[in-house]
Amino acid sequence: MEQDITKLEAAIEAILFAMGETVTAEQLATALEHDIDTTRKVVRHLMDKYDAEDRGIRIVEIEDAFQLCTKNEYYEVLSRIVNLPKKHVLTDVQLETLSIIAYKQPITRAEIEAIRGVSCVHAINKLVEYHLIEEVGRLDALGRPILFGTTEDFLRSFGVKSTDDLPLITPDKIADFEQQAIEEANITLNT
Repeated sequence: MEQDITKLEAAIEAILFAMGETVTAEQLATALEHDIDTTRKVVRHLMDKYDAEDRGIRIVEIEDAFQLCTKNEYYEVLSRIVNLPKKHVLTDVQLETLSIIAYKQPITRAEIEAIRGVSCVHAINKLVEYHLIEEVGRLDALGRPILFGTTEDFLRSFGVKSTDDLPLITPDKIADFEQQAIEEANITLNT
């Protein structure tokens, strides 16, 4: 019997951990293939166990539903880890998209894709998620497409005070970039 309760508790922990939100007693009972009253008793026993063992997690009951949470007294410790600056690694596609936006802003997704020659929806979404670019307005055209521009986080991340401080691209650099692109694409030009 003790082994059965231990397995039920483990299953409840797994469900609550994986869901990350409230799970009703009925949903738990269905998943565990037990009646609701037994399920509630096992969950409440687990709640008491967490309190007695002074763990960092607890189960809270909200309107006949349960959720696995951290204990309030660990808020300060958690806030230190959550507030650590996140270092995002940009892929070549994201970096290329960001460069286009930085130099051509404000710019629409369609204009970026015209420059890149491929879709850049994913790259733009990631750059927005990383707070490196943001919506800066809407183009006064059919469909009112979103205009994108860089953010203060972009400036901070790249160590510049404003976009005016971005390195200038000289005609020599443009020629070098074109040559690199041709070599990477393995294209031969007829001259």
